[in-house]
Amino acid sequence: MVLVGPMGVGKTTVGQVLAERLGTTFRDTDIDIVATAGKEISEIFIDEGEPHFRELEREAVRTAVAEHPGVLALGGGAILDERTRALIAGLPVVFLEMGVHEAVKRTGLDAPRPLLAVNPRQRWRELMEQRRPLYTEVARAVVSTEDRTPEDVADAVLDALELKNA
Repeated sequence: MVLVGPMGVGKTTVGQVLAERLGTTFRDTDIDIVATAGKEISEIFIDEGEPHFRELEREAVRTAVAEHPGVLALGGGAILDERTRALIAGLPVVFLEMGVHEAVKRTGLDAPRPLLAVNPRQRWRELMEQRRPLYTEVARAVVSTEDRTPEDVADAVLDALELKNA
């Protein structure tokens, strides 16, 4: 199972709950990137730039899809790359979504999110206008995280994928 969606939507938290319920493991490609690079994502953006980060991200997704049989969370922008979208085609992909007010509340205005550094609300809307069609393109199911606990979201994901009794 692959979770996609914007930054702060809860992919990691929900993914951990899902992995536990399904009796499998969880992996987050953002964590893989930090481990490989030896620095935080915000530092990669500053030091090497977004194109370099996207290359690391593409490789992290490729490796995780090839090696990891459990629940996988992708970074918010991973779906921008058509090769990444092709890699996850046919897998049970779930788009976790939320609105802008929830996004700002969750990500905060001072969080180390390089793509939201200037005018976070406007930038988040712009990113979602660009990314929403790609999230929905790859997703087998769309689940809202608004006003839901991670456990409730996990239930909704399992229902959407018809894995509730798995």
